[in-house]
Amino acid sequence: MIPLIADNTIHTLYTDHNVWLRNVLRRRVGCSETAADLAQDVFVRLLGRQYLPAMNEPRAYLATLAHGLLIDHRRRQALESAWLESLSALSEDDVPSPEEQVLIIDALARIDALLSGLKPRVKEVFLLSRLDGKPYPIIARALGVSLSTVEKDMAQALRHCYQVLMG
Repeated sequence: MIPLIADNTIHTLYTDHNVWLRNVLRRRVGCSETAADLAQDVFVRLLGRQYLPAMNEPRAYLATLAHGLLIDHRRRQALESAWLESLSALSEDDVPSPEEQVLIIDALARIDALLSGLKPRVKEVFLLSRLDGKPYPIIARALGVSLSTVEKDMAQALRHCYQVLMG
């Protein structure tokens, strides 16, 4: 690990590899502005760390960080698209204000990140229970599993959420 006593380590990484990283990201997202934002986010993340791992291949390390941010970006885009689609079904009076929409999308993104890593059925059990308010027996019938399986899946989801939230 390299302690980040000074920002010159990140400055060197930035000056040596920022253009390369932006070009890699531009090819993947098809938009230079988005690529520039994602590349900038990579270096902002590095600035937030106390230590940097020793890097024999800095571009591989930067590409790995960028890949994670790109996945987050695409996931958020999908959430925003789904949200906009659901808004189209609402009457004008029921559409939340732009400020509320941003808060809702942020909350959805946090929930999605919290539940990422769960098996699909476990995630579905959690969402059916917590968002739709369905009781366990109805979830079990809907998914074609036993009540015991729903209880175990729910316990697993709650443990996962607790671990993510408590670090």
